[in-house]
Amino acid sequence: MQVDLNRFRETFFQESAEHLAEMEAGVLKLDQGAFDPELLNGIFRAAHSIKGSSGMFGLDEVSRFTHALESLLDRIRAGEIPVTKPLSDLLLRATDRLRQLLDAAASGGPVPEGIESVRDELHLAQRVQSPAGGEPVRLRESDRDMTTAARQIYQVHFRPAAEIFAQAMDPLLLLRDLARLGESASIQADCTALPELSGLDPERCYLAWNIRLETAKPAEEVRDVFAFVEDGAQIRIEVEELKPAAEVAAPAAAVAQPVNRDASIRVATSKVDRLVDLVGELVIAQSMAHAIVHDFSMARLGELQESIAQMERYTHDLQERVMSVRMLPISHIFGRFPRLVRDISVQLSKNVRLEISGEDTELDKGVVEQMADPLTHLIRNAIDHGIESSEERMRRGKPEQGLIRLAAFHQGGSVVVEVSDDGGGLNLERIQNKAVERGLVPSSEVLSEAQICDLIFSPGFSTSQQVSNLSGRGVGMDVVRRNVEALNGSVSLSTEPGAGTKIRIQLPLTLAILDGLSVRVGAETYLLPLVAIHESIRPRPEQLKTLTGRGEAVLVRGDALPLLRLHQLFAISGAIGDPCRGLTVIVEHAGQRFALLVDELLGEQQVVIKSLEANYRKVEGVLGATILGDGRAALILDVAGLAPTARHENLDRAA
Repeated sequence: MQVDLNRFRETFFQESAEHLAEMEAGVLKLDQGAFDPELLNGIFRAAHSIKGSSGMFGLDEVSRFTHALESLLDRIRAGEIPVTKPLSDLLLRATDRLRQLLDAAASGGPVPEGIESVRDELHLAQRVQSPAGGEPVRLRESDRDMTTAARQIYQVHFRPAAEIFAQAMDPLLLLRDLARLGESASIQADCTALPELSGLDPERCYLAWNIRLETAKPAEEVRDVFAFVEDGAQIRIEVEELKPAAEVAAPAAAVAQPVNRDASIRVATSKVDRLVDLVGELVIAQSMAHAIVHDFSMARLGELQESIAQMERYTHDLQERVMSVRMLPISHIFGRFPRLVRDISVQLSKNVRLEISGEDTELDKGVVEQMADPLTHLIRNAIDHGIESSEERMRRGKPEQGLIRLAAFHQGGSVVVEVSDDGGGLNLERIQNKAVERGLVPSSEVLSEAQICDLIFSPGFSTSQQVSNLSGRGVGMDVVRRNVEALNGSVSLSTEPGAGTKIRIQLPLTLAILDGLSVRVGAETYLLPLVAIHESIRPRPEQLKTLTGRGEAVLVRGDALPLLRLHQLFAISGAIGDPCRGLTVIVEHAGQRFALLVDELLGEQQVVIKSLEANYRKVEGVLGATILGDGRAALILDVAGLAPTARHENLDRAA
């Protein structure tokens, strides 16, 4: 029996992605002058792990590339080659190419272009002395550890004598020595001679191994590894012709098995252990409740109530712990931004530093992954539009190096992510003039600072006077808001001219569970997300106003808030139509508050969100649905979707 290594391919690619992230982060620290032997060791170990594992799966191109990278890193570790800016650039390019190679291997695609040239650069960089007399730097055969002409592939079959253990020999040590001879090696165990457990003799060896070894060593040196175990052993060494990479690539792509790319997540064993313990407690509590019900009498009513209460506690704990399994630290995406800042800074010739805090803050896996694109756009914008050139900063009395802060922290039942810069801030006057020019607001309307800042989230809005390949087309900030709102979150912006801009994103901890306030409208029950609710009031008649051009409003501490009648929006009969007899719930979205008219507040509760769109169709103003304790279905209202509805409804009635 041979072990099917394809079962472990997905794990290999997941671990390789983690090693690549570790390598990139380490190189960026080296680039910033943080020379540390342990840092270099970490980068080297990551490259070595990818090289070793790729050989097991027969990914020869990956193995050859990482071998060249590993050789360069080894010489840097030894202090033979100094870390310079060009060297850091090369290491980052190599990391990018290695990522492309792994993606191609995972999907069964061909070897990407440019791999060979970067591998040659890695070989050239290992040259300690440059050519003399201004000679152009060219790759020499001696720069490569192994040339195509010198390398061979050996198919080695090794079945040791059954008495090898009695000879004080360990066959695994021989396999390790064999692997050290080559650039890549894959080893498969042959278990065909393994007897049933009852017939197993622990002092006899039943295993054999098939090894595929790529090396520049001659066959005699390969056979010498087995010099002390030849008696009684079966050893067969066959030479396989090594074809050029271009010839190998095509058939490899044809036979490659694409990896199952289903989403997966790594879970700490401590979390799994706690889940198992809790399930055990729940089973015991359920058994006790079943025993009480089976032999029930009114005298045991108290026992039954206590047993059910205990089951409720365990169920609540189980829910929290199951949700914790899906939680990932936000460093999962924060880790990619130091490289992004470095590359864009070089592209724009700006001196920018990134400062990260709160990277251990945990969020639902789905939320973390979907925040990558919005944060990428915000950071690109901050460097392109926010941070001034070094000359301009020095004229303004600022440090030459610009600063971007990326922070995450818990606040209430949510997670807040902030992206801020110490650049020039927004020109509020220019933003308002552009909005008037585009007809987004009337020229006579007086806007607050928050309302002006909110205009940049309008589709297609841009005040940039020139278009670059990074920004200036008015595409992006509206997408940022749309993506955040799709996660049941909100985004707002504040700025201080001359001092910088801060964008604040508020996100739910999870997409599956919602803390909500249930409200009654007629005979129907709805839920509102607690994070969006400011307060609830029963207005007095003098607080109700009809404003020309703005429709109905409720005056709350001097602010006129648009009033949305839910019974009219959802065509519900029998609901309270007089706000002075009902209640108005004040909610907020993107810095804008408005009031919802309901009949009654029923209380807070935690509910499981079910997608309405997946099971029915998308309904404006509705986030999803849930099942209440009495078995009825209730809609969860989408405050972000109701905000424009409230504005349009009032404008229509005012007209």
